[in-house]
Amino acid sequence: MNYDEEDVEELVNGILSGNRRALARAITYVENDYPVGREILRRIHKRTGKAHIVGLTGFPGVGKSTIVSKLTLEFRKRGKTVGIVAVDPGSPFTGGALLGDRLRMDGFDANKNLWVDSGVFFRSMSSRGRAGGLAARTGDVVRLMDAYGFDIIFVETVGAGQSEVDIVEVADTSIVILMPEVGDDVQINKAGILEIGDIYVVNKADLEGADKTVDWLKAMLEMNEEFAKQVQLTHARGGKLVSGKVFNSKTNGWKPPIIKTIAEKGEGIKELADAIEKHYKYLKESCMLKEKREMRIKRELFELIMEEVKRVVSSKMDYNEIIQRILNNEIDPHTAAEEIVRRLMGA
Repeated sequence: MNYDEEDVEELVNGILSGNRRALARAITYVENDYPVGREILRRIHKRTGKAHIVGLTGFPGVGKSTIVSKLTLEFRKRGKTVGIVAVDPGSPFTGGALLGDRLRMDGFDANKNLWVDSGVFFRSMSSRGRAGGLAARTGDVVRLMDAYGFDIIFVETVGAGQSEVDIVEVADTSIVILMPEVGDDVQINKAGILEIGDIYVVNKADLEGADKTVDWLKAMLEMNEEFAKQVQLTHARGGKLVSGKVFNSKTNGWKPPIIKTIAEKGEGIKELADAIEKHYKYLKESCMLKEKREMRIKRELFELIMEEVKRVVSSKMDYNEIIQRILNNEIDPHTAAEEIVRRLMGA
């Protein structure tokens, strides 16, 4: 046991009783993968599963941070408490990040209410080089905020380009944000974001080309929906998992709305908040919420198993001999990997 029992107990009690400082400390432990962080996660797990987790993704510059801040203000008006996890690009050398979302969030001005609101908690995280738009520990940080008692938890991805689909790994409701002239149609399709959205937003709708973007989105979503229906007819698993890709709830009765916003002016934010609440209600009434979370846990569990295997292998085995054999063409990497697994399993 590489942690102080009293410290763990204090932090767990603090989180469950609404102590913001305890939550912040626990997140730091979890981010750095300290044993105390894993123990805290074990003890708070029974208190999780109540929050509505909303993920927002999209290309850089589409206004994700502004939309998050405006949504936060809107949901506070509706009496909801809000946790926010904003993932920023990490340095490939230090692992650190600018954490620029702190600067862009409406509320950086001390005269505004967002930063001093006790019903709002904001945390920036570095992606630390991980592709897919999320930090490696994002799910655990969300779990801590869930146990703390937030009603809604927003997760904003890096926004680094063609790798933003990992948001489905943590979110109940996935929001894809675009803007007019954000890029050509082929690049958007390559990004895979048309397969993951439960709600689509065309922000900066006062710019020229907004209506064209909305029309294009409608056409592409109708094509994807038709394809998903064909998948459901031809695959034994009901079309929910094909080649590792998740076809979201629109294939089971939900048709993703497309909402135009001008986030800086607050226009369209109320309609977006309404759509978020409507989708969450749909998930619960259709039992899709349980199904989504079950699929998410399966993916997360497999990833954690891989992490544990890596930890055991790195601590118990010497790679040098095998690496030299590969370099000398005595063995290929695939056979080497099989040999390592056999050793690990004692076969």
